[in-house]
Amino acid sequence: MRYTRLTDPLVRENGELRETTWEHALDRAAEGFQRNLDKHGPDAFGMLSCSRATNEMNFIGQKFVRSVIGANNVDSCNRT
Repeated sequence: MRYTRLTDPLVRENGELRETTWEHALDRAAEGFQRNLDKHGPDAFGMLSCSRATNEMNFIGQKFVRSVIGANNVDSCNRT
């Protein structure tokens, strides 16, 4: 089986994936985050990162979780 890389974002509508714009896809993702926050609060969100991620990537990820989401649920496997 050959896998190909996605070049355009996809959104699911009525059970089917369809191509969309990056702006629409990011808006949908933001709406999903907000819906989850409104329903369950910030402690329902967590972020895991990879030990192969750069310090800068880990920093921006934890900054997003703490500043935007309002949670401290951040972990990585950098300690291994």
